[in-house]
This record gives sequence, C-alpha cells and structure tokens, in this order.
Amino acid sequence: MHIAILTFEGYNELDSLIALGVLNRIKTDGWRVTIATPSPTVTSMNGVVIEQMSTLKQACAADAVIVGSGIATREVVEDPAIINVLRDLDPSRQLIAAQCSGALVLAKLGLLHDIPACTDLITKPWVIAAGVKVLNQPFYAKDNVATAGGCLASHYLAAWAIARLQGKDAAEGALHYVVPVGEKEEYIERVWRNISPYLPAPASALAGRGGDAGPPRCHPVALQEHR
Repeated sequence: MHIAILTFEGYNELDSLIALGVLNRIKTDGWRVTIATPSPTVTSMNGVVIEQMSTLKQACAADAVIVGSGIATREVVEDPAIINVLRDLDPSRQLIAAQCSGALVLAKLGLLHDIPACTDLITKPWVIAAGVKVLNQPFYAKDNVATAGGCLASHYLAAWAIARLQGKDAAEGALHYVVPVGEKEEYIERVWRNISPYLPAPASALAGRGGDAGPPRCHPVALQEHR
C-alpha cells in the first residue's frame, strides 16, 4: 500500500510533514508513505530541504495521493512538466486528497468538477476563480476525493486516508499517538466529527437498505486491483 504526498518547491512543512508523521504510525507490512517531488530535493517556504522519496510518476500509481500546499502552488499549476505527469491521477482507482492550496492542483486537473473544496483563506479567491465552490469548513470529501483547509487540518486528511485504507480503529490508533496528552479524547472526537460524514458506511449498516446503499466502500484490495 503506497501513499504519496506530493511536495513541491516552497512547500509548507506543516502540510506535508504532519501528514507524513501521522500516516507513518501505521506499521502494517507493505504500508509505505513517501514524499513525492518533481526534483531530487525541494526547499520549504522556511528553508527546510528534503530529498525525493518517490517521483511524481510513481505517485500517480500510488493507492492514495495527498497534494501538499506551499507558497508556489500557482506556479506549479502553470508548469506543463508537472501537470502533464499528474494527469495520470485517477480517483476511480486511488484516493486523492489536497491540503490548502493543493486544491488548485486538483482544480487544474479537472478533479473538482461539481465538487466543492476546502482550502486556506489566502488560496480561497484563487480556487473560486478556478470555478470551484469553497466551503467554510476544515474538511470535505466526495467518494475518493478529499480536501482540507488550514495547515493544522492536515491530520484530518491523514485520518481519512487511513480510515479508508485500514479502517477506523487503525486511524484512531494513529491519531491517539500524536494528539496532545490530556486532550486525546477531545481531539479524536473532533476528527471523527469532521470526517465521519464523508466515510463510507460500514457494511453492517448497509444491510437491508437495498438500492439506497450509497457508493461502495473503497477497500484496499479494490484499489490495488487497478494499479
């Protein structure tokens, strides 16, 4: 199971690295989380240099992709060398999420057609100008596409991805490790309040609902079959 975090020049450390830390709390065999970059190294908005763990092309074959944010995202979406590679992203076979200005990348790729998005307040007018409705909330998902707004909402994206790929218990375990001592129940309850409406219903809850069962749950096996 490969989860790639797209990270570009001028990246926001909170967006890419918090998600990296939470996702790496999963220790299941075969679970792999990488920073995917367009070049061998990228430098953050505050001067933190990190090395490439996977390429953008490899990220396009991942089971889940999180598009990180940064101060140069508007330049990223105008770079054909990057966007042409990312056109292979496909929510029919993988989870795709965006943090803050990462929503601009999804908009450029046409992945937010008729889907509202969450983003940060600075990026909001640019996302609206791209023809996407922006919600005043930290997280939203429809089927296999999710967005989050605000740097500290990055753990919502990580929890959503873990819940989709490994289940709620795994997501809660990862969160329990990273949230503040003395406030763990409060933090975890807030996460579920924000992401639960956008998680597929458990199979047991679908029994007897007939044609009103909603979209099928995106099991890890189903994702792998399309790789």
